[in-house]
Order: sequence, then C-alpha cells, then structure tokens
Amino acid sequence: GKSTLADRFLEITKTVDSRKMQPQYLDRMALERERGITIKMQPVRMSYALGPKSYILNLIDTPGHVDFSYEVSRSLAAVEGAILLVDATKGIQAQTIANLEMALKEKLVIIPAINKIDIAISEQIEQTKKELINLLEIKQQEIFLISAKTGEGIENLLRGAIERVPAPAFQSTADQPKAGAKALEDRLRALIFDSEYDFYKGVIAYVRVVDGEIEKGDKIYLMGSKTQAEAVEIGYFKPELVPASKLEAGEIGYIATGLKKIEKCRV
Repeated sequence: GKSTLADRFLEITKTVDSRKMQPQYLDRMALERERGITIKMQPVRMSYALGPKSYILNLIDTPGHVDFSYEVSRSLAAVEGAILLVDATKGIQAQTIANLEMALKEKLVIIPAINKIDIAISEQIEQTKKELINLLEIKQQEIFLISAKTGEGIENLLRGAIERVPAPAFQSTADQPKAGAKALEDRLRALIFDSEYDFYKGVIAYVRVVDGEIEKGDKIYLMGSKTQAEAVEIGYFKPELVPASKLEAGEIGYIATGLKKIEKCRV
C-alpha cells in the first residue's frame, strides 16, 4: 500500500497533473509494475500549504519487502521522519520490525499509520492498534487510520507529518566564517544516497544537501572515491528530473556529474 499512499500524496499536493496520474506512479521499472511491488526507491519533491505557510516536502517511496532492505537503509539516511505503514488485514510483519529498527537507528521521527481500513473489519483494526501501541510505546491517538485506496485520512496523515517531523538541521553559508576559496569548497557537504547512469549527463548522484549550497558549474569532490567532478546539471525530482539553478542545505535533489563510471559515485 506504500506506492498507493504515495499516489494519494502526489494528488493532494498537485505534484502530478491529474491527466498524467496512474496507479503506482513512482514505480518506474517494468518489473515493479508487473509484480505490483516497489524494488527501487524513488524520491519526489512536493509542495503543500498548511494555514498561512507553504511547505516543501521530500518524499522517498521505498520498498517494503525484506529482500530490498538496502534500498530502505540508504533512503533513511537522507530524511528526518518515516511513515510506518501497517496493513490492517495483516498486522505487523517481520519486515515491519526490521525497517522500524533501521529507522530508529537513524533517530527518525516515526509516524504510525494503519492502512486498508476500508476493507479491514473492526477487530483487525483494533488488534493492529494494540500491536503498534506495544511496539512503539505510544498512545492510541498518535496512530493515523487511513485508506490509501479511497483517500480516507490521507490529508490528516500529511498534515501530521508536517507537524511532527522537524525541518532539516543545517548550518547555512551565512552562518559560517568568511574565508578563502578552499574554505568555500569545504562549506558544501552532501550525502549521496543513490545514483544512476545517463548516456548524456553521465553519472547522476541523488543527494541530500547537508550544509552549504551548490550551483550549476560548481566543482565537487567525491570523498568515497577521491574523485573531482563538475555539477553539469542540478535539480529536483518531480519525480522526473527538473533542472534548477541551485540546491540548498536541507534539500533533496540530483547532481549530474558528467562522470562515465558509476563506481566513482559511491553511495
């Protein structure tokens, strides 16, 4: 139900034109659509207005199956919170606990949600509530009841995520001391949590900017492979790649490096 939930988020935030919307929108691989499961993580940038404020939300749709736990662990390092989605008809599964442990290790805010309340009987919903209360040591009112299929409770969940998950913590370049070119280079810190190869753009790094900012044309240094590269293009996931003028601290986006060997861009 995670990909279906992501579909509802995309609709509510109007991230995707309703005419282009299709089930499992973020699942791009043919195998994912064929099997109805998520194999590859997919980030997307959304905007949502709550009261007088407008928020930028970075969602990463991750696999739930235990076979793809490495995809989950990489994405958890790039975010502040995680929605723990439990199927009301099945209750807490082994992979639920495994993914929860990874999220807690990253000190993420956990938002529990019970899905498929449209088809589950009341006894199943109550039992799943008890399981979550015992597992997370929380109160019943902290649990969101939703149906990703019908859309029931989804907007409340989205608002709950905004209220509970903190904004990214970072040190802006304005707060840092003025110095020479070397110090300017050192101000940018970004976490690479995934990558792919594009014939025209070279290796594309999926990044979470931790400190500082990066603009198109900036020189970058990949610590893992001790490789220098250039940001030939930067931008956001909408979920397709949308070029932007710069990426700032706290944002998730991509950097096209022009590199021809993907092993140079270590995750």
